Amino acid sequence: MARRAEPPDGGWGWMVVLSAFFQSALVFGVLRSFGVFFVEFVAAFEEQAARVSWIVSIGIAVQQFGSPVGSALSTKFGPRPVVMTGGILAALGMLLASFATSLTHLYLSIGLLSGCGWALTFAPTMACVSCYFSRRRSLATGLALTGVGLSSFAFSPLFQWLLSYYAWRGALILVSALSLHLVACGALLRPLFLADDTAVGGPGAQLNSLLHHGPFLRYTVALTLINTGYFIPYIHLVAHLQDLGWDPLPAAFLLSVAAISDLVGRVASGWLGDAVPGPVARLLMLWNTLTGVFLALFPVAQSSTALVALAVAYGFTSGALTPVVFSVLPELVGTGRIYCGLGLLQMIESLGGLLGAPLSGYLRDVTGNYTASFVVAGAFLLAGSGVLITLPHFFSCFSATISRPQDLVTEPLETKVPLPNEKQED
Repeated sequence: MARRAEPPDGGWGWMVVLSAFFQSALVFGVLRSFGVFFVEFVAAFEEQAARVSWIVSIGIAVQQFGSPVGSALSTKFGPRPVVMTGGILAALGMLLASFATSLTHLYLSIGLLSGCGWALTFAPTMACVSCYFSRRRSLATGLALTGVGLSSFAFSPLFQWLLSYYAWRGALILVSALSLHLVACGALLRPLFLADDTAVGGPGAQLNSLLHHGPFLRYTVALTLINTGYFIPYIHLVAHLQDLGWDPLPAAFLLSVAAISDLVGRVASGWLGDAVPGPVARLLMLWNTLTGVFLALFPVAQSSTALVALAVAYGFTSGALTPVVFSVLPELVGTGRIYCGLGLLQMIESLGGLLGAPLSGYLRDVTGNYTASFVVAGAFLLAGSGVLITLPHFFSCFSATISRPQDLVTEPLETKVPLPNEKQED
């Protein structure tokens, strides 16, 4: 384990960013392109949209709810073996799903088993990126998460092509092979030990301080609301377009158009997050509000031109909000608590990921179209923006001190745990 007094803002950190790039592609790139399988599962198992939606929702919820386990294991053993184990589980879940004969099998294989694998990979990798960067943290996070945009652009038409030639069972076997590359991503991670890591206590002390930390708790509420509506287009947009008379391949291609815009948004947001003074939460609120508005407008767009324009706008803002989500957290809790903080955050916001897609599918079954589904999803994001404005220093004047992550660790988290070789003062 490398030991540093402060984040190096480079060096091996760029290899960690490379690992996070491919890891984000193989986790959320797959999840965001899984809407291509949605129509196939509905037809193959003759089930309602709401029940099929639970496949991805369970996977997202398990990934997020199990993140504290991945974080705790990474604290004890380092992120490398944990992420490599997660890659094996993610691939195994997809492989077993290819033999499914009912939705229950898909719930257990993709939702539970692959979800456990994703839980062991995503949070430890992104926490490792945050440990390696301080001044360029938003940019590094943005570059790492561009893997989601690139893979969404590639995976949506690729999965549709695989379905056309190999059917859904053969396609899942090939997705399993792709997921196995998460093992190589984990091998690139080198844990970094920072000077303040010894002063924040063990996992129990960190968890207790976080649960009594008002800004952190409000942030988790905001992200839970955002998470409820964020994934809806990637699950139901293809089905919505087919309801409008689109063929499956052009509908999948529209997701690729959004993915290209998503990629640009992530890089631009990462650069702005480091360049613009003031708390990064302001940028997060801006991007999230625009995303919610564009999401609610999807049912209004009917022509191909309007849908493409809306997909580009939505892709940019939804991609832009992602890097700053991970940049705000170290500003609230500090880098010493990033593993525990990110794991706990992912666990709490899993409630939104679990309920979002089934709620959207239920509204589709009740109303006969996806209008209410997209409007309600946008409303959840706008509600999240309302909570974000309550974070510390949100309305403060722009200043250099506010933009430093170390200065935003609030008082309840400043309790130091004395080292064994320190003498107590009388």
